[in-house]
Amino acid sequence: MRKLRGHHLLCVHGFQGMGYSPAFVKKMEEIVREIRDHFLDFPIQVLIDLDEACSACPHKGEDFCNAKAGSDEHVKGMDGKVLHHLGLTPGHSYLKSDLIKRVKERVHPEDLDT
Repeated sequence: MRKLRGHHLLCVHGFQGMGYSPAFVKKMEEIVREIRDHFLDFPIQVLIDLDEACSACPHKGEDFCNAKAGSDEHVKGMDGKVLHHLGLTPGHSYLKSDLIKRVKERVHPEDLDT
């Protein structure tokens, strides 16, 4: 089962092969490829915490984001906002197809920070 933090549910839709490091980009490409594959449907556990993409990030600490002071709290805040906006419960699992549908129906450009 895939595990994704809240804001990564949005990142996978706009991912264009850029990121924090080559290892992070490779991991995101793997995740995005599965999520964009219309023939696959599988459970994804949604989190307000480090996930699979974070495992390849150079800013990953022992169990938190250490990009800079306050990063972990900031990212967890974004995760919580996304999950709330999508009506999802942290720690619960949802089918990929349901998550894609929720993002499509509930997230609009004006909802995103630019």
